[in-house]
Formats: sequence, C-alpha cells, structure tokens
Amino acid sequence: MLSPEEWEVLQLSLRVGLIATLTCLPVAFGLGWVLARKRFPGKSLLDALVHLPLVLPPVVTGWALLLLFGRSGPLGSALEACCGVVFAFRWTGAALAAAVMALPLMVRAMRLSIEAVDTRLENAARTLGATPWRVFRSITLPLSLPGVLAAVVLGFARSLGEFGATISFVASIPGETRTLPLAIYGAMQIPGGEAQVLRLAAVSVSLALGTLVLSEWLLRRQPGGQRGL
Repeated sequence: MLSPEEWEVLQLSLRVGLIATLTCLPVAFGLGWVLARKRFPGKSLLDALVHLPLVLPPVVTGWALLLLFGRSGPLGSALEACCGVVFAFRWTGAALAAAVMALPLMVRAMRLSIEAVDTRLENAARTLGATPWRVFRSITLPLSLPGVLAAVVLGFARSLGEFGATISFVASIPGETRTLPLAIYGAMQIPGGEAQVLRLAAVSVSLALGTLVLSEWLLRRQPGGQRGL
C-alpha cells in the first residue's frame, strides 16, 4: 500500500502527465501534419528542431527552459505580468518540461500515422468537390486516428517518466513538483528508503507497461499496422 505522501506523488504525476499531453496534442498534430503533407524550404531544419529534445541531454533542455520561462526570463516574466502564470518551481513548470520532452515522440508518431493515409483517397475526394477541411475531417483524421491516439498514449507515458529537464527547471519540491521519477530518486538517497523505492518503481513500471500495451493495441488498428514509432 502506498502512503499518503506517495499517493500525493502519484496524483501529481498523473496531473502533470495529463496536462502536458493535452497541451502537446494540438501542437504535435499540427507539426506532424505539416511534416507529413507539406513541402517547403527549411522543412529539414524544422524536423531537426522538433526532435532536438530527444538527442539533447535533458538537463540542457531544463536549463534552457529555466532561462526562457524563469521569473527573470523573457517569456516567464511576460507571462507572469500579463496572465499571472508562473512556471519556475511550480507544478506548471513540471508540466511544461514534460510537454517539451514528450513533443518529439508525439510528432513522430502522428507524422507516421498521417503518412500512412493513402493520398489517393484524399485526391479522389478533392476531385469530387470536397473542400480541404472536409477531406481532412472525413478521410485524413478518421484513418489516422488510431495512430494519433497511440501517439497521445506514448506522450503521456513519456511525461510520466520525465526526470532530467524537470529537476533542472523546477527542482524537487514535495507536493509541488516532486513527480514519480523525482520521488524515486529522492528515496534512493535516504538510508532505508528501499521499500519506498520498490513501491514507487512498481507503480511506475505498471503505468509504463499499461500505456505501452495500449499504444500497441491502437497501432494495430491503424490501417497498414504501423511499426517503427
């Protein structure tokens, strides 16, 4: 059984993961659609920038977020002044860090889902007089939806496991920013904390395994059964 403190950690992690995933969803889908369907100068650079958090050390990503969204940063100070939104050392900052780290994975999965849709179906609909919005709503979105949902599940799983960027950006504050990975790391530093590590690790593994199974099931419903996400 989890202690009240551990339940608090789990609830915070789920809230951070959910907010991060929902925030990422429209941005990731828009970027995935643009990269899948459009050709323009600088497309390779945009693709590289989107996937940059995957190859950068997470600590560097967290440091960059602190520079930009800290209270003295250009974006952080502007958001605080106009909207009262504070990211530094708040759970909102943990959600932002998780969203940034989950975005590349979601964009890649959604891009592959959209690319799997047969463009001949879209072209046939256009020749019959369908507007671009109707083609998207009636053909592209329904056929790519299982892959898009799989991307959402993967992004949620990635958000739950985020550690490096989060601890660099918002530290590990009990009840505010201490998510599952941070709580596990903190328990490892305490003598006799093995039992807590075991409980939290079991929860983390269960959530990760469940999301991966769900993602695989959704991918099998995608036309063509995508792989290599």
